[in-house]
Amino acid sequence: MKRRHAVKWIQPDGKIISCEEKLKVLDENLTEIRQMCQDAFEDALLLGCDESQIKAVLLATINTLHNPHLKK
Repeated sequence: MKRRHAVKWIQPDGKIISCEEKLKVLDENLTEIRQMCQDAFEDALLLGCDESQIKAVLLATINTLHNPHLKK
């Protein structure tokens, strides 16, 4: 029986990833990232930071990610 996944993951060529083991890893990673972001968000709120700034900083952090597998 196939599970329902939070995201329909796609490959660079647009094909949908259907391997259940891959989907499990991707979903688990996303769950961990969400929880870490939520924890950091709540900590920043408790420390008196502005909600919109916290979200902007988290988004900016994600935008700094780079693909180490790109061929140069």
